[in-house]
Amino acid sequence: MKSRCREFTDRAIAATVAAIEIYNKPDFPYRAETFCILAINGWELLLKAKWLHENNNKIRSLYVREPYQKKDGTPSKRLRIKRTHSGNPFTYSLGSLARKLVEQKHLDQTALKNIEVLLELRNSSVHFYNQSGTVLATQLQELGAASLKNFVLAMKDWFARDLSEFNFYLMPLSFVSLPQRTDAIILNREEQKFLEYLEQLKTQTDESGSKYVFMVNIEVKFTRSRVKGAPEVQITNNPDATEIRLSEDQIRERYPWDYERLGEECRKRYPDFKRNGKYHGIRQSLSEDEKFIHVRYLNPSNPKSSKQSFYNPNILQEMDKHYSKK
Repeated sequence: MKSRCREFTDRAIAATVAAIEIYNKPDFPYRAETFCILAINGWELLLKAKWLHENNNKIRSLYVREPYQKKDGTPSKRLRIKRTHSGNPFTYSLGSLARKLVEQKHLDQTALKNIEVLLELRNSSVHFYNQSGTVLATQLQELGAASLKNFVLAMKDWFARDLSEFNFYLMPLSFVSLPQRTDAIILNREEQKFLEYLEQLKTQTDESGSKYVFMVNIEVKFTRSRVKGAPEVQITNNPDATEIRLSEDQIRERYPWDYERLGEECRKRYPDFKRNGKYHGIRQSLSEDEKFIHVRYLNPSNPKSSKQSFYNPNILQEMDKHYSKK
């Protein structure tokens, strides 16, 4: 028979996996709200499991107590278990348990702030509604991804449970739900207050020295795949080819060397290297090949404006054909 603590952790994992599965499905109304509800449910069960673990697995340690009411209406010093309308015991809320565990140095403060803001979004979904899902979509994904990372870390730290058998990730928004319109978006007052609250927490959160995170930045990048049959992406000047736009940072990652750096790398690689007419001729012959060289213009709309060339390290493969390697 499972211990209560183990029962809680199993159910916490089940709720969190359900949240992920819901989020990663094709877009449908209430997808983000459902993720929040299930993710918060998973955290509450996990924190209750930790509380039980720290209190000898006694289920009564989770019960909220309140003072008796005397006949004269004044509260007694004696406490009793608070009951729901059906007569079941009230248990501590997620927020109160999280703060208690932080005070006892079991839960990281950064993880607490992530839980609190996700809880706030859950509450607005359950008790009211979110009008402009597009505005909150990116924020939710960054919060949700951080929540999942923290959940996995806490499960490992507290119970030595490895969750690698599950796919604990959220599909990037670019694959889940592409925006269909670019109309102006109007925030209602509740959403505006939530975003202000989120920005306030961002500025107050210091993640340095902690392995837990408040939010996770998610970026979609194209990389070379070794999977057999994977579609190939190739740089081409063909105007009929599918267009892929790279950001400035991605361009610098692909072409990290300037003229001086290229010359220095060649000098270290080839004993017979000199910056002479031969070298400049080789560079010039490759200037139209975007696999090796990217030209940045001061004014992109004017090809006669000042320019600077940047190089992909793969250009050395072409240089190898003309120089002897050390």
